[in-house]
Amino acid sequence: MRAAVVGGGLAGCEAAWALAKRGVAVTLHEMRPVTGTAAHRTDRLAEIVCSNTFKSTEITNAHGLLKAELRLLGSLLLDVADRVRVPGGAALAVDRDLFSAEVTRRVAAHPRLTVVREEVTELPSPGIVATGPLTSDRLARVIAERLGQRSLAFYDAIAPVVAVDSLDLNHLYRLSRYGKGGGDDYLNSPLTAERYEAFVDALRAAEQFEGHTFDPILKDGIGDVAYFEGCLPIEEMARRGRDALRFGPMKPVGLADPRTGQEPHAVVQLRQEDVAAQMWNLVGFQTRMKIPEQRRVFAMIPGLERAEFLRFGSIHRNTYVNAPAALSAHLAVRDDDRLLLAGQLVGVEGYTESLGTGLLAGINLARLLEGSGPALPPPVTMLGALVRYVHTADPAHFQPMNANFGLLPPLQRTVRDRQRKKELLAERALAAMREFSQAVGTGQAVEAVQR
Repeated sequence: MRAAVVGGGLAGCEAAWALAKRGVAVTLHEMRPVTGTAAHRTDRLAEIVCSNTFKSTEITNAHGLLKAELRLLGSLLLDVADRVRVPGGAALAVDRDLFSAEVTRRVAAHPRLTVVREEVTELPSPGIVATGPLTSDRLARVIAERLGQRSLAFYDAIAPVVAVDSLDLNHLYRLSRYGKGGGDDYLNSPLTAERYEAFVDALRAAEQFEGHTFDPILKDGIGDVAYFEGCLPIEEMARRGRDALRFGPMKPVGLADPRTGQEPHAVVQLRQEDVAAQMWNLVGFQTRMKIPEQRRVFAMIPGLERAEFLRFGSIHRNTYVNAPAALSAHLAVRDDDRLLLAGQLVGVEGYTESLGTGLLAGINLARLLEGSGPALPPPVTMLGALVRYVHTADPAHFQPMNANFGLLPPLQRTVRDRQRKKELLAERALAAMREFSQAVGTGQAVEAVQR
């Protein structure tokens, strides 16, 4: 059995390793150093170009739970990360140079893995494409043509997502603009003129994330940073005029408060993000504010004073497909079960999320090559819930997602203590992942037989 993996980043290395452990001869294509990027410094595999932390290791944290699940599945990269860990409190922080060097060494030493340094401009089958946010322009065009012109995005305009059980619903009311759709599809937070003015002042003064030199947002903008008009940060809208937000995402027209019968001065709308209505998106609130600033400024919105943010807003360069419209449940292209995508390309955010989808893609391509069907983790697991989201989200509003407890199906009983609820969700997830890992294996049995 043979397969190709395109992309030597976190997802690609994890996918290639999972395939090789299951007896598949793998050609891992990495374009560096033949074709470089503006972000990478070396030609090593799995080079980390942003933060050196994989986030929390605590299972009551969504990222920590996801790591625990991936360890059960035999993750290569988390094993390496554990070995080159540096002090970081509860976070899994690593020495990035030692990390990429060790991943490169292990991949090169595996007898069924061959690394080829070249830019790929065709989609391989059987194969996995995991080229990440810095996918080359030529390959990006090939992917877009295969999946449809509207299936590829190059810039994210991501609005924050909050947990519904952290909102003060006494300050919100349900209503769609002019009562359209279901009539009450949105949660609305009304602002008086005084609170609106204070909110605008806070937005204008907030510190922004400056981004990276390889992460330009180009087109008619303001000052030193330019933006696409279609994804203008909310703080930039506020700088264009004090009423700009009232004629944009905070427009109150058609949203009269049923409790007063009057249209408020301004409104923040929240749109349901998941079937279980646990996650709600702040409509039109894409932002480049730093995370502490998002917490502080958005807490000024009535009802969001104690909001738990499941995803923070951002605007940055990215390359990802519209997975719900273009991919199957196991993240393969619709017309070829054995051509899978993984990593940020499928619409997940974060190191652990990326390597997790790579690991799962490797498992499933190996299963398909041996004649078995693909296997998906139960949706009560963090990995299963994340994959389910990118496959079943609304294609019209699809945006990349990170691991968070809002993705998991609710418990069968109500638990009001939020910490205890997370403990129970984690226990349920790990029990389900243990069963799943036993069913699909970690590749260890194959390794033992072939040695």
